[in-house]
Amino acid sequence: MEEQKKNLYIAVAYKLYASGEEAPQFIEEATDERPFEFISGFGITLPDFEKQVEGLKEGDEFNFTLTKEQAYGESEPERIVDLERDVFNIDGRFDHERVFVGAILPLQNEDGQYFHGKVLAIDDKQVRIDLNHPLAGCDLNFSGHIVESREATNDEIQSFINHLNGGGCGGGCGECGGGCDKDKEDDGCCGGGCGHCQH
Repeated sequence: MEEQKKNLYIAVAYKLYASGEEAPQFIEEATDERPFEFISGFGITLPDFEKQVEGLKEGDEFNFTLTKEQAYGESEPERIVDLERDVFNIDGRFDHERVFVGAILPLQNEDGQYFHGKVLAIDDKQVRIDLNHPLAGCDLNFSGHIVESREATNDEIQSFINHLNGGGCGGGCGECGGGCDKDKEDDGCCGGGCGHCQH
């Protein structure tokens, strides 16, 4: 019988650069002090990212590039939508504090799925939102090293499953949008959101 593949706890430190039609642009960094942590086999990271790091050991270095096809695909025009302005009202008034051009907004669809969208334009009636992943259309280069890699404990796996079911990184990580900030408490979502979480 084929041995069942183990779920690994993996923590990586890396720098991420994205390149499209322009020169490579620095996107984010996960440090030794605040690495990107995940458990393999849950579909949280992009499959090709996981393949690249899951066979490495603590201290191993890596430098690889995922094509846009392996990452977030092309930017799709149909994922740019116009929403009624009153969707963003709070207590009957438009939320100018959070809704402005360039803002990354947390949104939820009718099925209860969470995702993020970038505000492109605002007029008297509508707000134009780009629902493409911020890194759609980009090749992604990751360079860094493995901080820790070992078999995940049952407690870690259960805790991770609970986190996913609670709408945490599993439900929203891939929708981390472009508003990642490693200085904020993001449950590791940024390390995986802008870089390599599933969308």
